[in-house]
Amino acid sequence: MLAKGRRVAEKGETAPANYAFGPLEDDSIIKHRLLTRTTTTRGEPPLKKLQKKFTAFALEVEKEADNYGDCERLAKAFLQELNTFEIPLLKSKAVIDANLREKENFNDLKDEINQQILQAQADIEDLKRQLEESKIKRKHKEECESIRKLVAMQPPRSETQKVITELEKEIAMLGAENTASSRTLELRKKQFALLLHVVDELQNTIEEEQRSLVEELRNAVDDHNKSGVEDGSGGPEAMAVD
Repeated sequence: MLAKGRRVAEKGETAPANYAFGPLEDDSIIKHRLLTRTTTTRGEPPLKKLQKKFTAFALEVEKEADNYGDCERLAKAFLQELNTFEIPLLKSKAVIDANLREKENFNDLKDEINQQILQAQADIEDLKRQLEESKIKRKHKEECESIRKLVAMQPPRSETQKVITELEKEIAMLGAENTASSRTLELRKKQFALLLHVVDELQNTIEEEQRSLVEELRNAVDDHNKSGVEDGSGGPEAMAVD
């Protein structure tokens, strides 16, 4: 009995799982049941019962006695058992066909899902590319907006042109003043050079006059000395000439 040796769980206590067969034994049992068409663990397998019916019918046919009634009875029992055995086979065949159709449908669905996955991946890549393009466009728009704000902060074009015109006039005036200053400076250079030349000539003239004056004084002293010696008078001493 399967429940034999199972401990009764107390109230509020979880009963541990207790199985009659292990996982490995389950596989072999299921395989054996599918091959022998045995649905329960009790009684003889259907294939063995069919074999017994056929064996009994064959043994009865091999007898040489007048046993047509027994043969007919055993034949009907065999055919009935064969029909009973065939019904699960037909059911199994129908299940197999259904499973095959389901497998085909599953394969078709799998292919469709794979196609959808590939399409989704392509769509994702396309969306990524569009996202990158959108980011670049947004960056350009932000840069344009920044430039627009900077431009908006600047004064109008008319005022800027007016300021430029005034600056050009001021530059022209400064250029004219610079030219005039350059000409004046050049004139002053020439005048200063002429002044230096005049001063140099004047200094030379003064030096020449001084040399002439000194020479005349020396000649006068010499003449005076000569005349004093000739007179023999003890006149005043000769004039010292510096």
